[in-house]
Amino acid sequence: MQLFSESLQTAFYLIVSGNSDLFEIIMLSIKVSLTSLLGSIVIGLPLGAFLAIHRFRLRSIILSILNALMGMPPVVVGLIVYLYLSRSGPLGFLSLLYTPTAMIIAQMLLVIPIIAALSTQIIEDLHIEYRDLFRSLNVSTFKAIMAYIIDARMSLLTVILAGFGRAISEVGAVSIVGGNIDHLTRVMTTAIALETSRGNLSLALALGFILLAIALGVNIFAVKVKNWAMDK
Repeated sequence: MQLFSESLQTAFYLIVSGNSDLFEIIMLSIKVSLTSLLGSIVIGLPLGAFLAIHRFRLRSIILSILNALMGMPPVVVGLIVYLYLSRSGPLGFLSLLYTPTAMIIAQMLLVIPIIAALSTQIIEDLHIEYRDLFRSLNVSTFKAIMAYIIDARMSLLTVILAGFGRAISEVGAVSIVGGNIDHLTRVMTTAIALETSRGNLSLALALGFILLAIALGVNIFAVKVKNWAMDK
């Protein structure tokens, strides 16, 4: 009990004192997660919009794959990225393994299916409602997609926040492809696992509190956005 109390006090001290190692890990985590989220939005939203509007032979198969990928174990994604980026892999010449870039790629592979699959359902519902009107007005596909995105912006924002939550809390994939290297690829989740195994509970607790605060903040913001959209 005394050990826990001392670790808790030290954890709070690390946070309020602005410990450099602590905040270096936090900033790298946020940077990697936001970058992977941005890349996932750029790929996932257009893919979701395309699948929502167009009907073709392989559409149901692609949607099934996306839905399956939403539940793919992160360690499997990490293993796949590792095999591709390792020296003997097809992309080994890029020397990206054990870098933040490799972590971003792994996180994108986890987040893109979430954004693509959920945005497909959201935009498809709007498309069913408005497609006849847009056809009668001779609205182009691009303008229709932009209209759907603007109309569903609150629901899509919730999807994006869910993607960020997936990225910031990921540990398995980023540990495999990042290597958890100090001052280079050590993020909050991997640092918590490492410091706990070392017995450095104070740093692990401090990182855990920050991670919980970020997760709680994202969820509160998502609920606020949803309630605001419903009130409108």
